[in-house]
Amino acid sequence: MAYKKWYKLDNAAKIIPSSAKGADTRVFRICCELKETVDPDILQQAHDEVTEDFPLFRCVLKKGFFWYYLEDSDLRLLVTEDHLSACCPIYYPGRTNLLYRVNYFENRINLEMFHVLADGTGGFIFLKRLVARYLEIKHGISSARYEGETSSVSEKEGDAFDKYYKRQKLGGQLKQLRHLSVGKAYQITGDIDENLLPHLLEATVPASKIVALAKENGTTVGVYTTSLYIQAVIDSMRRRDRQKPIVVQVPVNLRQFFESDTTRNFFGVISIVFRAEQYDGSIASIVKVVKEEYDEQLKEESVERIMNTYASFEDHIAIKMVPIWVKDIVIDFFNRQAKKGVTTTLSNLGRISMPESLAGYIDRFSAFMAAPSQQVCISSYGDRMVFGEVSPYATHDVMMHFCRRLVTLGVDVELSSNDHNAQGEDRRHARAGEKGETEKSRAESRQARRNAKKAAKNKRKKERKHS
Repeated sequence: MAYKKWYKLDNAAKIIPSSAKGADTRVFRICCELKETVDPDILQQAHDEVTEDFPLFRCVLKKGFFWYYLEDSDLRLLVTEDHLSACCPIYYPGRTNLLYRVNYFENRINLEMFHVLADGTGGFIFLKRLVARYLEIKHGISSARYEGETSSVSEKEGDAFDKYYKRQKLGGQLKQLRHLSVGKAYQITGDIDENLLPHLLEATVPASKIVALAKENGTTVGVYTTSLYIQAVIDSMRRRDRQKPIVVQVPVNLRQFFESDTTRNFFGVISIVFRAEQYDGSIASIVKVVKEEYDEQLKEESVERIMNTYASFEDHIAIKMVPIWVKDIVIDFFNRQAKKGVTTTLSNLGRISMPESLAGYIDRFSAFMAAPSQQVCISSYGDRMVFGEVSPYATHDVMMHFCRRLVTLGVDVELSSNDHNAQGEDRRHARAGEKGETEKSRAESRQARRNAKKAAKNKRKKERKHS
């Protein structure tokens, strides 16, 4: 039998297989929208060439007695047209399959990945290489090879948590899950999809306008967008809910603090807590609190503590010797408890850079992450900043308040959705592109099928009642 290379899961990935349930598939989608229709044959060729430098992505997830692990495989990914719901499950226990997919729809290239393989930064490293190689083949651009990523295969596969970890007391990742919870936070609710399918809303705005607004408020884009989103949450809250804290989780790219070229998970999470009684009606009252939270939690010692807490999960014999089925139960319990202390997650992936020679072919990048309630990912390319929301709810109340706030501030908002909620009055305040209309029509077809199914079910109930 031929030897197959295997890899330990990085320390942020260890809880993911145990907690991927229901709407929380732990799948993220990152997209590149071109200014031309995608050629699937060239995309397949580009994929096959690029994956030679990313052997980790050929792995499948295996379940050992003590831990999950990744094992190399001979499986080959086939690029397909996008026909699935975004961020739908990739990992199925007991099934041997690749942990990512690449698909396309008209002018959009999508990369979807199970979070055990990489984080958003690692995923974008792969997608940027894929897009660059695709355009290189398609247009014969000999100088287009992406120069912003020059790391070796071993550097891409490296476990940065293990590299920078300093031993600490027993507590590990379960302690981190408890730490992330501040008790019962305000929970965003809505009309949940009966099949727990993800509903996407994409809001595209001029990045320069957001930067200018942040400067006007004397802060960064990260602090300002977090503050504006908290303001939108307050707009959507009922009066009786305002005694509950709003808790926004913000993933932090640890590569900003610890030098690493890994494509694997290397992030921590900070929690921004805001209480409605601190709000005086102005964005400045929120910015003040959020900025203080950012400054305190992003101090060097705080970031190192976050990194060490993630990395300590497997460092103690008491944890190492617990069978995986017990770990699954315990991790799932702590994960569910931690979610009660979180209102939403706001992930800023920052500015995406590509070679100048490719700029004329690329319109925008965007990102989405499946969530049990709601998660928003922010990404920028050129002067396009995209807020991508994923939720199992068919309504998008908070995001619509967020967009209205932007429009009131003089920011043009372009909305796209795979949902039927972003229409009517809100569309008079936002421009929806052809992509949004196409996805909207597909969503309306799905909704019509759901309505027909509900009507048939109700009819059967009435018939049984009268029989």
